[in-house]
Amino acid sequence: MGKNVLIIGASGDIGIAIAEQLAMEGYQLILHYHKNKYSIEQLKQKINQESILLELGADLSSEIEVNKLLDQLIYPIDAVIFASGTAHYGLFQDLTVDEMHSMLALHVTAPLTITKKLLVPMIQKRAGKIIFITSIWGSVGASHEVIYSTVKGAQNSFVKSLAKEVAPSGIIVNGVSPGFIDTKMNQHLLEAEKQALISDIPANRSGTPNDVAHTVLFLLDEKSSYIQGEIIQVTGGW
Repeated sequence: MGKNVLIIGASGDIGIAIAEQLAMEGYQLILHYHKNKYSIEQLKQKINQESILLELGADLSSEIEVNKLLDQLIYPIDAVIFASGTAHYGLFQDLTVDEMHSMLALHVTAPLTITKKLLVPMIQKRAGKIIFITSIWGSVGASHEVIYSTVKGAQNSFVKSLAKEVAPSGIIVNGVSPGFIDTKMNQHLLEAEKQALISDIPANRSGTPNDVAHTVLFLLDEKSSYIQGEIIQVTGGW
């Protein structure tokens, strides 16, 4: 049997691509989703049913639901991939306190809470992998996406610092930082806006969810075991 991988945000475009790739490689999957149960059902039609150990629905902006999710993890976890999240567009001055708290809970508090829980058995086994899907905006920042840039920057810092702390215990922590990826998160952009972005990308195309998934697969492989605390850019040179 393959290793058990918890995918937080398995119903998003990138989460689905990661799940498909891992299933093909023989990993056993625990799939988290929030509202998009339909995407999970569609995913199940594409991959071997035996690859799925659990499906867990939870709103990660709720502390109660995060704890409920953790209570339902009845299988040992060899790796966790954080691919969940949502963007927020608009002027920072128009951001409400509730929106701020929700973004911080979803992208920072929940992933840290889940990681803290999973670290104990990983350290006991002296093995485990933690991967965050962050964003190019977490490194360079984006106008009109200040809160999103902020929480993704927090994820980058968490990866770098936690990696140093747990490396002696055999735990590997890394991040994957996508650039402009063709997902539903970017559907708000007009076609002309997309083309303007692509014109700034040396690879001359938008990225795909599979571009991100292939990088995650590499980081899960033992051949990448000396990569630690890195934020790998998947940006086409943007």
